[in-house]
Amino acid sequence: MLEKVITIIADTLAVDEENIEAKTSLKGDLEADSLDLVELVMNLEDEFGVKIEEGEIANIITVQDILDYLKAQGVEA
Repeated sequence: MLEKVITIIADTLAVDEENIEAKTSLKGDLEADSLDLVELVMNLEDEFGVKIEEGEIANIITVQDILDYLKAQGVEA
């Protein structure tokens, strides 16, 4: 699942996949702004068939946070 999430992040934020790992901060390391995060959430929802509640977006800081959220929603690796 990590590889798929990295690909989605790279495509959405126009960054190289090599610059992304589980501990990467979306805002700090990848310089994503709030509009980037909304677009990323929509792409993740489409890809994994989940709904990420608006209140949860603030809790997604790193790539690992995305993985943890998806696992908590029952998405299989």
